[in-house]
Amino acid sequence: MTDLEVSSRFTIPSAELRERFSRSSGPGGQGVNTTDSRVELSWDIAGSPSIPPWLRDRLLARLASRLAGGVLTVAVSTQRAQLANRAEARERLASLLRAAAAPPPPKRRATKPSRGSKERRLAEKKRRGRTKQGRRNRPDD
Repeated sequence: MTDLEVSSRFTIPSAELRERFSRSSGPGGQGVNTTDSRVELSWDIAGSPSIPPWLRDRLLARLASRLAGGVLTVAVSTQRAQLANRAEARERLASLLRAAAAPPPPKRRATKPSRGSKERRLAEKKRRGRTKQGRRNRPDD
């Protein structure tokens, strides 16, 4: 197994990844009953020495709902072949980590509505009010 490259600056050594194989449900006919094609790929985020502490904190916070004891696990059984499931599990883990490691978006700077937009809004409100007033049922004098 080779190292998992998450991004150009973030690589997980293969020694830190754990793979487990089991029997899969789904397509495969009689082969489903005999081959261990389901793949569970696990990585211990909390105990990994290969990531800096600031990134570890960010990953642990953002992936908290997916972790079990600081370990992130991805299970794949969509393909018939174990090799294809292994490749897909590695790609899923990498995309999860890329999304979680991304820096937070910049905060929105509050802006005031322009004078023209305020005037247009008030003019439209007046126009709408006149339209509704015209629909009212008035008693004849």
